[in-house]
Amino acid sequence: MADLVVSLYAPALDALGRKVAATDITIRPVLAPEQRLVVDWVRDNFSDNWASEALVAITRQPASCLIAIREGQIMGFACYDAIARGFFGPTGVAVDARGQGIGAALLHSTLQTMKNMGYAYAIVGDPGPTQFYVDAIGAIEIPLPGKGIYADMLRAPAP
Repeated sequence: MADLVVSLYAPALDALGRKVAATDITIRPVLAPEQRLVVDWVRDNFSDNWASEALVAITRQPASCLIAIREGQIMGFACYDAIARGFFGPTGVAVDARGQGIGAALLHSTLQTMKNMGYAYAIVGDPGPTQFYVDAIGAIEIPLPGKGIYADMLRAPAP
């Protein structure tokens, strides 16, 4: 799957913000003392690779990993500038919390944060649900084959 690019100045970002404004989720950056808790949650719910990227994002100053919280529980996370500057992701929502707009709210909050920091565009590297990004924020495919920055990444052997 090719990477995607999204303009942070396109009307789609504001439209997404209006759509997710009424969620009952708190979205905020990860605090330093929450590092282990959040990284373990990402590892347990997704993968070691994503946990590694979340760790990098959390240890940036300011943290570039946001979490979605409901009633004191992590519902999802989203990172930016983890694998490379200007990259959105990884991001994920707990299986039992999907379909509630949490992913869209995390996407909006993270991209709005990137815009506020001065970015004009964001790259969604190796996207999973491509159509989600196309529909939610008007992302377009970068017409280059392969996995981009992830192409030669070392991977753990399959069990």
